[in-house]
Amino acid sequence: MKNQYDKDTLFRSEDISIILQENLLPEEDSKAYIAEDRTSFNILFLLSHDIHLVAKDCDTEFIFKKNQYILHYSSEGNTAELRTKSRDALQYLQIRITYQYIYSLINPGLSHESKEILENMVRNNFIFLHREAPPYMTAEMHLIVKEIINSSKKGLLQRLFIEAKVIKLIILIIEQFNEKKIPEISSKTSSAIKKIVDENYHRNIRIEEIAQIIGINPNKVRKEFKSRYKITLSDYISEVRMLKAKKLVVNKNMMIKEIAIECGYEYVQNFTRAFKKKFGVSPEQLRNR
Repeated sequence: MKNQYDKDTLFRSEDISIILQENLLPEEDSKAYIAEDRTSFNILFLLSHDIHLVAKDCDTEFIFKKNQYILHYSSEGNTAELRTKSRDALQYLQIRITYQYIYSLINPGLSHESKEILENMVRNNFIFLHREAPPYMTAEMHLIVKEIINSSKKGLLQRLFIEAKVIKLIILIIEQFNEKKIPEISSKTSSAIKKIVDENYHRNIRIEEIAQIIGINPNKVRKEFKSRYKITLSDYISEVRMLKAKKLVVNKNMMIKEIAIECGYEYVQNFTRAFKKKFGVSPEQLRNR
């Protein structure tokens, strides 16, 4: 039987270790502690609501929303406290990677671009994205994290699988932050709004949140988007979710409840109602055809 605080080491090698924290019996004020090795990179995916992180080295507190993440470099060994007053279980996934592994992977001597990427990682420029806010996981990151957690591979196949997934995550993080270099004025466009929706349809993304990310008011967000794409933003979010849901239902690899959550619906009843309205049949009826 698992303990109330269940911290599993999913994978460990000389260069990479992956730890999954699950607070199986949520309390009013749940806590956990993470450790960062000396000269290591740490990718921390926050998988539950309203997590407070207190960094011991600088005594600074950060507040994370569900599905945000950070990539942090620790030059010295460090610990941090995570706590939440949410009624949800405290959950996170931590990936620790040695400096030498990242150095060999990026190879800063290869090009100016490689050198700049490594310097930005060491300077911790991959923590905040828009307006000093940590980035949200993209849909592709979600799928990779889920694959890592659910993997049953062992031995050599597990090592190759994990290394491939970790490298892919690093690529996605670098790509996401490279988009930050777009001038502020261009981020306030309908295409930027669309990109945010495309990457975050799987969660309860709100127009007010999109407006905050790109720095314009909600009414301007609605107006800009409809002017460009001839569809309301709310209808577009529903359209993206339904098209993704249909693919997942047809593939038959996930339960209907899991598909609902993956497509941004907290309650399966609401998902089923929206699906039937869009396609004329329920998810179960489409799957059983």
